Amino acid sequence: MSSVASIATAAVTAKQAQTQMALAAKMTKMNANSAQSVVALIEAASANLQEVTKSAPSEGIGMSVDISV
Repeated sequence: MSSVASIATAAVTAKQAQTQMALAAKMTKMNANSAQSVVALIEAASANLQEVTKSAPSEGIGMSVDISV
């Protein structure tokens, strides 16, 4: 009887290990996808900043505005 229990325990342990490996692989893939998303976000922010600096008015323009009525 103890050999049947040992076999069952080994099977359950093997299944748990397989599940843990699958979860670890999934989490690793998710982390890689997250890193790619962060890189894409940083690149987009950099491109937007470059566009803003290109479209900014020249120095001195808009410094003094007459709003008297």
